[in-house]
This record gives sequence, C-alpha cells and structure tokens, in this order.
Amino acid sequence: MIKINVGPPTARKRESGTPGLNLGLVFGGLGLLLVLALGAWAWTLTADVAGLQRQIEQSRAEVQRLKPIIAEGERYRADKEDLERRVNAMETVARNQTRPTYLIDSLADMLPADLWLTRVEERSQILRLVGSTYSTVALSDFMANLKASGKFKDVDLVESRQDLTKSPRTITFDVTCRFEV
Repeated sequence: MIKINVGPPTARKRESGTPGLNLGLVFGGLGLLLVLALGAWAWTLTADVAGLQRQIEQSRAEVQRLKPIIAEGERYRADKEDLERRVNAMETVARNQTRPTYLIDSLADMLPADLWLTRVEERSQILRLVGSTYSTVALSDFMANLKASGKFKDVDLVESRQDLTKSPRTITFDVTCRFEV
C-alpha cells in the first residue's frame, strides 16, 4: 500500500550548520531588559523623592528654628523705628526751642521806649503783635524797626485805635508779620 501525506510537513528541516534564531528568546530578553531599566528608573525616582522629602523636612525644621529669630528681628526693627521717631521729635523740639528766644530777643531790640506789647502769637508762620503806645510816632518807629531788621517780613498794620476815654490817651494796635531766623 502506498501512503500519501496530504498534510503539511510536521517539522521543518533546518539548514545544516547555522543555528536557528529564536525570536521568543530575543523578545523575552528585550522585555526583561526593559523591565530592569524601568525598575532602576523607578528606584532612582523613589530615592530622589525621599531625598526631596528629607530636604523639605529639614527646611521646615529650619523655618521653625528661625521663626523666633525673625520675630526678634522684627521687634528690633519696630523698636528702632520708634526710637528714630522719638529722636526726630526731640531734634525738632530742640531746633524749635531756640526760635522763641531769638524772637523775644529780636522784638526787645525793636521796641521804642513808650511802646509795649500785650500779646505775641504765632500761627502757621504768621506772627501777631498786639500792644499799646502813647503816640503814633512810636508805632511807626516800631514798624520801621521791624522792616529794617531783616528778620521780620511782610510787616502790616491790621488795626490801630485810640481810646479817648482814658486820661492818658493810648493807642492800641495789631501788627502782623513773618519772623525768619
């Protein structure tokens, strides 16, 4: 009897002398290398995350350590500003303290013999001089002395009245000017 095999051959014949290339092993090896590379990368990322978390914790601890120092520095800054403000106020007072002395001294030099001041006021750099005299000549001499001194500017006579009811007739006056040291 004759046998005829109509099915495909069951085994391939290899060429003799050349080893066969198994693609399963190649792709398996590449897959294994890929898994190892991804594992190494994940391990380095985990190490980086752990290092960054340690740095965050160290930074938080440093912030907690520095908070009292920063608060103390802010307190010193506030104290310094307060002291500077006080020193500036004292310097302003000391600077302005000599002004009334110069003013009174200058006015004393300008007063004629028969003229006296009853009120001296200063508001916003305007000096108001109120007084009395026996003659209009003394008043005009006083105003001329103020103008000639150079320390008093914008000298103006606001009001001048003579009281006829009193036995020595006196003239009351109101003069405004600016005093510049």
